[in-house]
Amino acid sequence: MTQTTPVETILDRRQLRRKLTFWRVAALTVAVVAILALAGRFGGGALHLAPHVARIEISGVITGDHETLQLIKDVGESKAAALIVKISSPGGTVTGSEHIYDELRLVAAKMPVVAVVDAMAASGGYIVALGTDRIFADSNSLVGSIGVLFEFPNFAKLLDTVGVKVETIKSSPLKAAPNGMEPTSDAARAAIDALVVDSYGWFKGLVKERRQINDSQLAAVTDGRVFTGRQGLPLKLIDATGGEREAIAWLESERGIAKGLPVREWKKPSTVNNLGIFSLAGHAAAAFGFPAAGDLLARVEGVRDTAALDGLLAIWQAGAQN
Repeated sequence: MTQTTPVETILDRRQLRRKLTFWRVAALTVAVVAILALAGRFGGGALHLAPHVARIEISGVITGDHETLQLIKDVGESKAAALIVKISSPGGTVTGSEHIYDELRLVAAKMPVVAVVDAMAASGGYIVALGTDRIFADSNSLVGSIGVLFEFPNFAKLLDTVGVKVETIKSSPLKAAPNGMEPTSDAARAAIDALVVDSYGWFKGLVKERRQINDSQLAAVTDGRVFTGRQGLPLKLIDATGGEREAIAWLESERGIAKGLPVREWKKPSTVNNLGIFSLAGHAAAAFGFPAAGDLLARVEGVRDTAALDGLLAIWQAGAQN
């Protein structure tokens, strides 16, 4: 009969512990995913059946994604007495911002909707704010950046330097122009400029209509700059300085919302697909005691999302940070 040595016993125990640890982690991961799925599908449903003031958050780069639009629509079909839209965004795509604006106006036909600007409601973020009945902003929040841009990289000079020429056969001179692989022609530049001018005109018209200002007042706020809440108040970009407390007081005093209603957060479903690979890796790194790596991966995710924007943009840019 073979006897087990003390060393072998220790090794066996360590191997067993490693296996147990692996299966515990695996079980915990499965449980967390299941909880996230259930929370995304059923979470908060019972709370939203009773009268309340709903709050949603529009933050980061705006794309007008389906989940955000559906969330706003769901609030409009709920028992909510009013909706607070908390905004902290530099903007995003023009069409995405327009879609959120349109959805907010549909909700506003059913209940009062107010914007509370946190860090900023710039460019497309300000388009979202225009979709509400009243805009509140802290005195040092940033609002404005009313304008549109179209960006594309041009590698023509670089390709010439390395001796690469891209041959293109197309049906007409302006098809897929500009493409960044050749110098931008005057005709292509004029075509893009016409798009920007048209979209900018729409943006200015929206500001003029929603903020009830004249042409001279409009000209003072539509040169692309941002304003603080203090500056924006006399310029009529916002209605009052303050935050959620002031917004609720206005809802109660001016729109007849019952006092003391609970404010309940409405959120998009939390799913693995919503997070993105870099976000998932960042959460994992932070969980295992590497917060710096987690923060770096989160920043990579943000840069990736910004880089993926296409078409006409309504976004505030301060240097390289967006």
